[in-house]
Amino acid sequence: MSEHRAAHASADDQYLETPPGSEYEHTDANVWIIVKFLVWMAISAVVIHFGLGLMYGFLIEQSKETDRQFPLAAPADQRRLPPAPRLQQFPGNELHEFRVGEEQLLHQYGWMNQSQGIAYIPVEQAMRLLVQRGLPARAQDASQPTETPGLMPSDSSSGRVMERRRQ
Repeated sequence: MSEHRAAHASADDQYLETPPGSEYEHTDANVWIIVKFLVWMAISAVVIHFGLGLMYGFLIEQSKETDRQFPLAAPADQRRLPPAPRLQQFPGNELHEFRVGEEQLLHQYGWMNQSQGIAYIPVEQAMRLLVQRGLPARAQDASQPTETPGLMPSDSSSGRVMERRRQ
């Protein structure tokens, strides 16, 4: 047996067997104090939970009594709405309906102002007419002086005074 121990000797071999007459270190931990602490903690937890349950029941009863003494002016389904503007209930649906309506206006004929003869036409038709007829040109007014080349707004005047460009 001693040969077997010698073959597998290591630094921890001294702890494999407890020497006769040895016990645990009594100064490290007092088991009785730890057990007492755990018992008192369990009793405290039960008392606290029982007290919270009683308080919760008391608050529920108090709330019911308050509701009986001071009922709401109107039932929940008949309450008045707050004054405008109010939050949108379904903004995604409203945006979708708005876009569908706008898309329909872009692809149909109709009157903007019939008394003045202003109508709207589908976008594709308007682009075809623009290509056929060309852009309307504005007549050059002779009373306005033409711009002198090389002038630009000055930095210090916020664009009110023109100055000659420096090159």
